[in-house]
Amino acid sequence: QVQLVESGGGLVQPGGSLRLSCAASRNFFSSYSMGWYRQPPGKEREFVATITGASGTTYADSVKGRFTISRDNAKKTMYLQMNRLKSEDTAVYYCNYIAPSKTYWGQGTQVTVSS
Repeated sequence: QVQLVESGGGLVQPGGSLRLSCAASRNFFSSYSMGWYRQPPGKEREFVATITGASGTTYADSVKGRFTISRDNAKKTMYLQMNRLKSEDTAVYYCNYIAPSKTYWGQGTQVTVSS
């Protein structure tokens, strides 16, 4: 079992920045991919970004150039640096860890972009 805990969400004004963290505990292997998804109010969960064990990255078009995903395997932690935030970035953000037999999810952290 892998437990994931997100942190760093909150209320920010349009144009502002936030950094989300996703800390993993137990049975964490640095070679597996991790990612971020989000669920805006009243909508389905959507892909945001993913990072492989070798730190290869992929982004949704809606966040490309504004968000940066990274990981620190020694700390078993993944990050999402979010810059130039927009109101449409408002959502609950979830991290995941993609093991061969199962994908694990965190509990989510709320990000609200509003003036």
